[in-house]
Amino acid sequence: MKIICIGRNYSDHAKEMNSPIPEEPLFFLKPDTALFRDKNFYYPEFTSDLHHEIELVVKIAKVGKHISVDNAPKYYNEIGLGIDFTARDIQKQCKAKGLPWEKAKAFDNSAVISQQFIKKEDLDLSNISFSLEKNNTTVQSGNSVDMLFHINQLISHVSKYITLKTGDLIYTGTPQGVGPVEIGDQLTGYLDEKAMFTVNIK
Repeated sequence: MKIICIGRNYSDHAKEMNSPIPEEPLFFLKPDTALFRDKNFYYPEFTSDLHHEIELVVKIAKVGKHISVDNAPKYYNEIGLGIDFTARDIQKQCKAKGLPWEKAKAFDNSAVISQQFIKKEDLDLSNISFSLEKNNTTVQSGNSVDMLFHINQLISHVSKYITLKTGDLIYTGTPQGVGPVEIGDQLTGYLDEKAMFTVNIK
């Protein structure tokens, strides 16, 4: 399986990062070794500025390529929640030098994923609320209605370039409010007010 991450899919997040709003979906990949399902996350030694980015996650249900927007709903059945951890200091260094920044995004355990996924039939896909609490205080909140590119558009666009396979995960982008985490923090992700995971930063 592969992890496909969408960048700048919420305009407010693009603005807080001083980045232009994209005209088409932006995406990058994380390897399967980035997936993290445990409770205790150990702060990587190579960064001093680790940031949380809460995201809705789509699980691909069957193989497909060149999928149309209209046919995209046939390729997923479930929605989960995750965090795209980012080593912001490394990302900034790479960007300043015009270098790829996979090492800031694709490192081991950088893709938190909920154990549970929710059937799409049980959700209003155009109105999914989600949020992240840090130490019992909400630090990010978003809603799928504010996506620049909705789920079906994302699947269609990515499948033009990469064959999607059963079990692939699409992290659909983060809303505004990204910020640093520190050792001792506790992060809890909510999807439609349902707690989906808790991660302790060690």
